Amino acid sequence: MISKDFWKVIDRPIVGLSPMDGVTDASFRFIVARHGRPDLIFTEFVNVETAFFAPDAFIKDLTYGAIERPVIAQVYGRDPELFYRVAHVVCELGFDGLDINMGCPAKKVAAKGSGGGLIKTPDLARRIMRAARAGIEHWVQGQTLLDIGIPSELIQKVKAANRLRSGYESPAARLPIPVSVKTRIGYERNSVESWIPALLAEEPAAITIHGRTLAQGYKGSADWEAIARAVEIAAGSPTVILGNGDLRDMDDVVRRVRETGVDGVLLGRAAQGNPWIFTEENAAPGLAQRFTVMLEHARHFEHHWGSERFVAMRKHLAWYCFGLSGAAALRAQLVRVDSVDDVVRCLRAYASAFDLGFEPALP
Repeated sequence: MISKDFWKVIDRPIVGLSPMDGVTDASFRFIVARHGRPDLIFTEFVNVETAFFAPDAFIKDLTYGAIERPVIAQVYGRDPELFYRVAHVVCELGFDGLDINMGCPAKKVAAKGSGGGLIKTPDLARRIMRAARAGIEHWVQGQTLLDIGIPSELIQKVKAANRLRSGYESPAARLPIPVSVKTRIGYERNSVESWIPALLAEEPAAITIHGRTLAQGYKGSADWEAIARAVEIAAGSPTVILGNGDLRDMDDVVRRVRETGVDGVLLGRAAQGNPWIFTEENAAPGLAQRFTVMLEHARHFEHHWGSERFVAMRKHLAWYCFGLSGAAALRAQLVRVDSVDDVVRCLRAYASAFDLGFEPALP
């Protein structure tokens, strides 16, 4: 773990990697951490129920490396008791923080009252936050996964994940981790005047606010005036406020921080195929290095998930092609690959066709 108080000591403005469902998996986060070094990283969200019904998938989704620190596990659901129990697991896995998703607009999530659906039930949202914090406190006091009825299969997988990452089955010390929230400005309309105070009443370590309502999904423009109002509402509280939405580059980041007074931002879609966006140069490197990173990413993915799931890597490969000459033709090939070897062949053919003077190879 980094520190129980990392939200308080991290340099401002914070520029972190936003959680994205189906995108910020272990391989993507590793590549961003290695080549971009954002100030902090969130996992993609994981359903708290998965811990009990699909422990293997739960551990796979929450696999991380020390290079990602500070790394925050994001979870979602609507049952406070499950949050209480999963908070123990997140602590046992050695994460630096626990983030509760209260903003996902997907129908399969929000319609069940999870994710952004919690905006309509602020009392439940507050109970969930309290349950997660209680779970962390009781873990710190010595309560074990076995004590709270965590299935033995999951307990063994937690120990195995810890051994693989650090060589030890449990964290060296039982330190408390902060609870944070990622949400939106409202459900069908802007409701920061009532929604943000409800969250602040529980004193989360941080609140990340995406500047759209749940009804908007990802359509229209992010409302940074609403985010600025949330900053005003939170003034004087110990809670860090981050903004999110429509940030294309560091110029956008600087402008929004100055305009709104947020403590920082999370970058999401702008980092797809562009882990370098977090660097001082804020620009993709030359083709040779870009191809090397693409292959490094593909190899990490194949190793972690196996070739049978390589299809999920295709979208990442397509994103790396943005701005390249002949990008459409290269993407058309990359969205059909099934292995790292296939990727190598595609990139070598591209390098030959454009007479780039180098031959892409595995790093």
